[in-house]
Amino acid sequence: MDKETVLVIDFGGQYNQLVARRVRECNVYCEIYSYKTDIEKIKAMNPKGIILTGGPSSCYEEGAAKCSPELFNLGVPVLGLCYGAQLMNHVLGGEVARASAREYGKTDIKVDTSSELFKDVPEKTVCWMSHFDYVKRMAPGFKSVANSANCPVAACENAEKKLYGIQFHPEVLHTPYGSKMLFNFVRNICGCEGSWKMEAFAKETIENIKKKVGNGKVLLALSGGVDSSVAAGLLSKAIGKQLTCVFVDHGLLRKNEAEEVEAIFGKNGDFDLNFVHVDAKERFYGKLAGVTEPERKRKIIGEEFIRVFEEESKKIGAVDFLAQGTIYPDVVESGLGGESAVIKSHHNVGGLPDYVDFKEIIEPLRNLFKDEVRKVGLELGLPRNLIFRQPFPGPGLGIRIIGDVTADKVRIVQDADYIYREEVDKAAEEYRKAHNGEDPTWMPNQYFAALSNMQSVGVMGDERTYDRALVLRAVKTIDFMTAEASEIPFAVLQTVMSRVINEVRGVNRVFYDLTSKPPGTIEME
Repeated sequence: MDKETVLVIDFGGQYNQLVARRVRECNVYCEIYSYKTDIEKIKAMNPKGIILTGGPSSCYEEGAAKCSPELFNLGVPVLGLCYGAQLMNHVLGGEVARASAREYGKTDIKVDTSSELFKDVPEKTVCWMSHFDYVKRMAPGFKSVANSANCPVAACENAEKKLYGIQFHPEVLHTPYGSKMLFNFVRNICGCEGSWKMEAFAKETIENIKKKVGNGKVLLALSGGVDSSVAAGLLSKAIGKQLTCVFVDHGLLRKNEAEEVEAIFGKNGDFDLNFVHVDAKERFYGKLAGVTEPERKRKIIGEEFIRVFEEESKKIGAVDFLAQGTIYPDVVESGLGGESAVIKSHHNVGGLPDYVDFKEIIEPLRNLFKDEVRKVGLELGLPRNLIFRQPFPGPGLGIRIIGDVTADKVRIVQDADYIYREEVDKAAEEYRKAHNGEDPTWMPNQYFAALSNMQSVGVMGDERTYDRALVLRAVKTIDFMTAEASEIPFAVLQTVMSRVINEVRGVNRVFYDLTSKPPGTIEME
């Protein structure tokens, strides 16, 4: 696509994906690249602006992540965040040193509202600080445009060269006017028009698929989840019956999910698709037998998916392309987006085998975040109940079972998860009826049951038990890159606990996971 682009240069900070997400909210396209990216490649991308992210290093130390001084002489606006602000000053002749006291958490700052960066931001506001180092002496040509009690250079600028540095994190919700600051940089300073919208994306992606595929055939790995369903919608509009959707039941689906997917996409469903349903439960259980390490499980599941698809493509005959519902968080968390560590190999990205027997892999959603995928689905006219269903990972219950995977453990999670979702949905519906259709404030975006590898002693029916501990997870999130635990009413959790212990054989203890992302991830593995 020929589009205005802002590049996020990744120095290994924990909020880098969120920076990109905030830029997208300004209707400006954005991608993450490693700080090791060659300067000539950056020039060739012709960015409208560049953002340098935070990072764990001290820029004055030997071996710390660096960037070329030429980056600041491209005539392109550059915004440094936290480590990026320090590095900018360090490279351009300033001095960065260890602060006498670390600033961490919500901090009061005073900003210079005459700065273009702080247009329409209150003079006194709050930000989220997280730093050991500080800019002791600004680079020539820079001036301070924000300060806190302990940080004289909370932000600085060389407005003539359009170089800006912010010591705090504007991308997080704890900085109330942070999104406005990023909007000021992207839309006002960089001059982006804000033309990155899902309607345009859908139309251009459909045209690109037509050109790429030509008269070829495409096999789509359809899970029935949001991402693969939207991918099916795009591909179906682009190439019609040249598309075959293969749904593989790997035995790691939610309760009744295989039947639901068949009802939506099968012969009697709402879509005019070539649909193939493959029952591969025993095959996957066999491959996963005795495997406990999460990354190994993901890679086994990823490879076995590909092998099943290869076999099915031979039955269909002359399939040129494999299509997947890969989205941007999959890419970034698999370590393929920037410089951040591999969080987990998603089965359709980092979990792919080295050799794939297809001409090419098509991933029409690869550059989108989850909420953007939903918007595309709505643009395509897909059913709302499908678009807004809970996300479900490709490896399925395989990564919601800690330790080895067995059919009996899958049965436990399926039954418990069904009860949990049923009770949460019931409580939410009762709230809506009593509050004119409004969602409860505690309503999570994603909620599921997982099985721990812990067993403990219990008492049931006056007898000793030694059964498993179940974990309930529920999070509130916008983009699925960050998340907080949902405060589901205690009475609802008690009902779930009671039903699970009474109705699901093999469970005698229930926990509720309060962990946010970061430091945790939404899934258990």
